[in-house]
Amino acid sequence: MSIESYVFTSESVAEGHPDKLCDRISDALADAALHQNPQSRLGIECMATKDHLFIAGEIAGYDFKNEEIEKIARQVIKEIGYETLGFDWRTVNIHNHLQQQSADIARGIDQHSPHLQGAGDQGIMFGYACAETDSYMPAPIYYAHRLLKNITTAKKAGEIWGVGPDGKAQVSLSYLGNQPIKVDTLILSIQHSEDLTPEQLYEMMLPYIHKTFPDGWLSNTIIHINPTGRFVIGGPGADCGLTGRKVIVDTYGGAAPHGGGAFSGKDPSKVDRSASYMARYIAKNIVAAGVASKCTLQLSYSIGLSQPMSIFVNTHGTQSILPDSELMKYLSREIDFSPWGITKSLKLERPIYERTSSYGHFGWPADREGGYSWESTDLINKFAKLL
Repeated sequence: MSIESYVFTSESVAEGHPDKLCDRISDALADAALHQNPQSRLGIECMATKDHLFIAGEIAGYDFKNEEIEKIARQVIKEIGYETLGFDWRTVNIHNHLQQQSADIARGIDQHSPHLQGAGDQGIMFGYACAETDSYMPAPIYYAHRLLKNITTAKKAGEIWGVGPDGKAQVSLSYLGNQPIKVDTLILSIQHSEDLTPEQLYEMMLPYIHKTFPDGWLSNTIIHINPTGRFVIGGPGADCGLTGRKVIVDTYGGAAPHGGGAFSGKDPSKVDRSASYMARYIAKNIVAAGVASKCTLQLSYSIGLSQPMSIFVNTHGTQSILPDSELMKYLSREIDFSPWGITKSLKLERPIYERTSSYGHFGWPADREGGYSWESTDLINKFAKLL
C-alpha cells in the first residue's frame, strides 16, 4: 500500500494588511462597547481606502460618541504603524455611520430569561482540529501566521529596519502520509521603504524564515520574497480594506470548511463568532483527548432561537472507538450550544477581541482571563472517558 504524498498551501496576512486593519478597528470598537456594557449588541464594519476610513454597522446597549470612535480608530492605525505611508493616523478622514440595531433583530435575541437568548442570525459555523501541530491547527496556516508574527515582532522591537506594516506569507508544505515533512514553496511579500534593496530585504528576512520552521524543513525550498521586486506602496494606500474579508486567514487556511460569516466587530450574540469559537473548542478537545486525530464540527442556527438546528461531527475515519453518529448524540446531551451557554462557558462578554484580529483566531495559547478561552483543553478528561 503506497503512502499518499501531496502539497497543501495556506496564506496569512500581516496586521497592516488593509483588511486586517479594518478587522482590528472593528474589534477595538467592539471591545470598547463591551467594556462599558457587557450586554452590548453590535456588528461593526470598516472600509479603509487612501486617506478615508468609513465605519458603519449596528449597535445597541452603548452609545458611541464621534470623538471616542475617532480616538480608538486613530490609536489602532498608529499602533499598526501607518504614519507616512499613505494612510496617516493623524490626518485620515473618519466617517461614522453607525446606527441603532434593528428592533426586529433585537426582539429575537433579548429574552426575559437569559438562557433563552436567541441567535443573532441564521447560519452555519464550523470548527476544526487536527494533530499536525502542538496547537492542533493545520500546519500550513500555523507556520504562515507565525512567520508574519515573528517579522512584525522584530520590526516593533527595532531588530530590523525599513519594513512596513503590510505583508503576506504563503506557505506550501509537502505531506507524506498526511503529516507535513518540509516546506515546498514559500512566498513572502513585505512592505518596505524606498531605500531598502531587494537583496537587503532578502537577507533581512532569511533569519526569521529559518526561525519559524523546524530544522530540516527548508532544504530545497523555493523561496520568493517580493516577487515583483518592489512593495513600497501598501495598506489602504494601495488596496481597499474591508472588515471580514479574510475569513480563511482567520480560521484554518482552507484545510477545513468555513460557514461564511466573519468574526470581527461582533458581540457573542452573533453566532458567526461565538459558535465558531465553540465548534473549535469542542473539536480541539476531541483531538487533544485522543478520541480522533482529526475532527470537523458543524453547527447551524436560526435567528431568534436558542438551540442549534443541527450538530454534525466528522472525524474523517481517524477514530474507531465511537461512531461519529454516537459522538453527535453525546455532544447534544453534554454540551450547551445555545448562545447564552457558549458565552458563559467561554467568557465571551469580555473585551477580549482586538488581540484576535491578526494572525488567526485559533491556535494561540489559551488565556481564560485575557482571551482565546476557546483554545483551552479543559474538556480532555470529559472526552477521554469515551475511549
